[in-house]
Amino acid sequence: MLLCDIGNTSYHFLKDTLDYKESVQSFDPSTLQERVFYICVNPHAKELVKDLENWIDLSGHVEISRYYETMGIDRVFACEAISDGVILDAGSAITVDRVRDGSFEGGFIYPGVQAMAQTYKNISPVLDYSFNFELDLDKMPKNSRDAISYGYLKTLYNEVMEQNMELFLTGGDAQMFAKIFPHAKIDKTLIFKGMKKIMKKAKLC
Repeated sequence: MLLCDIGNTSYHFLKDTLDYKESVQSFDPSTLQERVFYICVNPHAKELVKDLENWIDLSGHVEISRYYETMGIDRVFACEAISDGVILDAGSAITVDRVRDGSFEGGFIYPGVQAMAQTYKNISPVLDYSFNFELDLDKMPKNSRDAISYGYLKTLYNEVMEQNMELFLTGGDAQMFAKIFPHAKIDKTLIFKGMKKIMKKAKLC
């Protein structure tokens, strides 16, 4: 069984226990002959796969009324994977969603690492720094790199910690955020777990 989470920059595949990625710019989905169960947030990629008979869109099998109309399908499937907790998905954008007793209670969207770094750079070239994920968020910064890092990370940190629930980190930048959330559980296959759960409910596997 082959699962695929199609994002803004990559096709993220899971086959058994092996996960791997292909670039959305160069990968041709028609080269795959086996059945692929997928979700997709990329409009261009969706056009490529929608008429391929062996690519099966799982988005129609989820009870979308439990969420909100414009919510990204990747967020929906991540939420389907857990019963209780907060999910921080660190990708092109950062999404934070809360699930309690199996029900989605809401969430918010925050700029991703690269997007926010570019924002600071656009303000002034002297603010062109990488973020310091190892700074002490309990102390006011005394240099420019830590100042922009604090401004970016402290707000997110406070909002997540206020939820007072188990935290799940997923997405490409999850490892970086583990430095400020050391007690969080890192699970980069969380969306795939949600996909498997929906497939089981729909008797697709």
